[in-house]
Amino acid sequence: MSVIVFLVQMSLTPTKYIWMNGKLVPWAKAKIHVLTHTLHYGMGVFEGIRCYRTDRGPAVFRLKDHIRRLENSARLVGMKLPYSASRLIRATKETIKANSIQECYIRPIAFYGYGVMGLNPEGSKVDVAIAVWPWGTYLGEEGLRKGVRAKISRWRRIHPSILPPQAKVVANYANSILAKVDALESGFDEAILLNLDGKITEGPGENVFLVKGGRLLTPPISSGALSGITRDSVIKIAQDEGIECEEKDLSPEDLYTADEAFFTGTAAEITPIREVDGHKIGGGTRGPITERLQHIYFNAVRGGEPRYRSWLDYVK
Repeated sequence: MSVIVFLVQMSLTPTKYIWMNGKLVPWAKAKIHVLTHTLHYGMGVFEGIRCYRTDRGPAVFRLKDHIRRLENSARLVGMKLPYSASRLIRATKETIKANSIQECYIRPIAFYGYGVMGLNPEGSKVDVAIAVWPWGTYLGEEGLRKGVRAKISRWRRIHPSILPPQAKVVANYANSILAKVDALESGFDEAILLNLDGKITEGPGENVFLVKGGRLLTPPISSGALSGITRDSVIKIAQDEGIECEEKDLSPEDLYTADEAFFTGTAAEITPIREVDGHKIGGGTRGPITERLQHIYFNAVRGGEPRYRSWLDYVK
């Protein structure tokens, strides 16, 4: 059942237009050459962003922070983006408007295009595209309410000396795909990756939080976890709510004995974890602190929390 839910959630619903290299093109015509450099060698950078319906029209959640991270990812791998942050922000809003969509997932991607082959990408044009489409929560609506089942992956998180985990590089996600598929084939909904020291890092596309004794715990960035924007949002909300939050190295045993656990991410939003490796987490369902953070977060992204209005970029 979990695999079926995942496949349904991941289906793409085409919209009208995709922004490519400065102009809007019809969805079906947004194509690249088979010899596109990034297709062969994986050196591209991307973001995952969400736009939500609010009483003031569609609003993109923390758009400036996401575009800043895209720029940082490109900088970390030596890629020169041909567009400024302000232009990419405008392009994102233009794409949402052109598709007349109120809520959507947003995928900006920058990649080396056609024209050069071989490992050295110098001389390749950097292409940039922004696509938007309607997309439900990554791990399913039922997962938001009841939680998902996870397993500690047999695959380890990439080490910073191998590839930069703080950059959202296309190639990095081969690591995530292996962990995700292994989890699904093993009958679980999601994976949790450890680093080479055996400490928890993150899921294939989400950060991980635990609740113990009323305290919120999450692996530090130094563990190899991505500096997630939803992660940062949850930490801020928890602090404002008087919930102590600590970044510390965590073992699988810490997870097995947690009172609550949850994933965070743009796609996954805040999804409870009800079980790991057959170990029931807490009561085996969404815990009270997780539910409280979910409630505030979902209000915030839809403009219902005045203290977090600065996180929203209104499209119109």
